[in-house]
Amino acid sequence: MQDLVDLAIDEERWVEDALRACREPLSAAAECVATRLQRGGKLYYFGAGTSGRLGILDASEMPPTFNAPPDMIQGIIAGGAPAVFRSQEGAEDSEEAAIRAVKQRGVERGDVVCGLAASGTTPFVRAALTEAKRLGAATILVTCNPNRPPCPDAAITVDLPTGPEIVTGSTRLKAGTATKADRGHQA
Repeated sequence: MQDLVDLAIDEERWVEDALRACREPLSAAAECVATRLQRGGKLYYFGAGTSGRLGILDASEMPPTFNAPPDMIQGIIAGGAPAVFRSQEGAEDSEEAAIRAVKQRGVERGDVVCGLAASGTTPFVRAALTEAKRLGAATILVTCNPNRPPCPDAAITVDLPTGPEIVTGSTRLKAGTATKADRGHQA
């Protein structure tokens, strides 16, 4: 068991290296969010699965930690509230649900929509960015896949090169840690 613990600890260096490698886009994202929030805008995180849960977690920490109004920073997860605790299979593929959520939340020109997707290809996230851009909001995409297809609707992209997960197929380990650490730089 000690070997597994050591491996997990050693793998975390990839997260620190990934954050350093993305210093410039992280700074651009932080500046964008800070400027929009100072002008009365809102920040909306859109994600599916673990990425969506991390967006909700970050948003939920802003009122008690920084005394931010509860609606200033919001997390939206594919599949809605039930997806916070139980996987909603297929929800990540619903572009219509993302567009509907952008409209229901009232995203507008002075806001920021930050898409969180370890793969960078989640249809729910990409559709939210497309709709937000159409409405004139600033758009940011945070991924852990520098080899993802282009996302022309993201004005700022942060592609954290965290490398493969130690558990094949998982995006909850290094990618989750990097995504959470990245949001700390944006707030």
